[in-house]
Amino acid sequence: MASESDAPRSESWDLHSGGDIGAALKAIRESKKLSLEQLADMTRVRRVYLADIEAMRLDRLPSRPFTIGYIRAYAEALGLDGEIAVERFKSEEPILDEPLRAPVGVVEGGDPRVVAIVAGVLVILVAIVLWNIAQRALMAGAPPPPTASPQATAKALAVASPPVVPLGAPLPAPVESTTPPPYETPGMPIINPDGTVTTPKSVQGPRSGLAPEAPTVDPATLPQVFVATGPVYGAPRDQPSAVTLQALKPASLIVRGQDGQIYFARQFAAGDAFRAPQVGGLTADVSQPASFQVFVGGRSRGVLPAPQVSLSKLAEGPAGP
Repeated sequence: MASESDAPRSESWDLHSGGDIGAALKAIRESKKLSLEQLADMTRVRRVYLADIEAMRLDRLPSRPFTIGYIRAYAEALGLDGEIAVERFKSEEPILDEPLRAPVGVVEGGDPRVVAIVAGVLVILVAIVLWNIAQRALMAGAPPPPTASPQATAKALAVASPPVVPLGAPLPAPVESTTPPPYETPGMPIINPDGTVTTPKSVQGPRSGLAPEAPTVDPATLPQVFVATGPVYGAPRDQPSAVTLQALKPASLIVRGQDGQIYFARQFAAGDAFRAPQVGGLTADVSQPASFQVFVGGRSRGVLPAPQVSLSKLAEGPAGP
């Protein structure tokens, strides 16, 4: 019979019953047979804060805004109107200008490093002031510095006139500074001091003043069959090659493709050779045509006819006239 009489009384609890909002929330929670642990899981509020709300131990709770939020969450977890619970709390605790308290667990106190820095600055300032006072006291008690007599001052400030150094006759101009004789262009008329013009004799030979021709090579002195006397570059021995260039003396060889891109380039020594691959459009550029002998099919075709020749044209006919 006792349990039946308690049941209706438990259903009569609401947010306006009890001595305060904390007691009302506790009575409703117990009527719903919920523990603080279960309510803490539902509201994500620590169990100890929920117990402090029920007992209205507000000094153990965080600041007022956090407490209001915890009460609202508590009431809504019980299926009640959270705003009504908050309004009752504010009517029972109408301290609206309460300053925010520090979070629970934080110890109030100044930073010791700040105190040490301030103390150090004060010590330095006091030391500077004391040092200035000491220096002024020493200067006040020191005797005045000795002064020199007017005669000694005038003698020290007197400026002696520099001695006169006689200069001799000017030295002759160095050889390097003499004016060189005017340059006479060979073959040009010469204007004499009296105004007459002397025409020099023309230099004999139709090619006077031009660079000498490159030495020619006698084909009879060249080997008639290719013999490797040095490294052989270019196409491997297992690939066919119609044209072979062999250096007779040190010279450079550049082989370009049809698009102008460099296919091969090297400074040759005497005896080095290049086996041209059977690729269309290859062109050989050499520094001196007479420095390279041409072999087609292993037989001599003389030397290169020009500094720039087509390797395919060399294979078609004789290299020289």
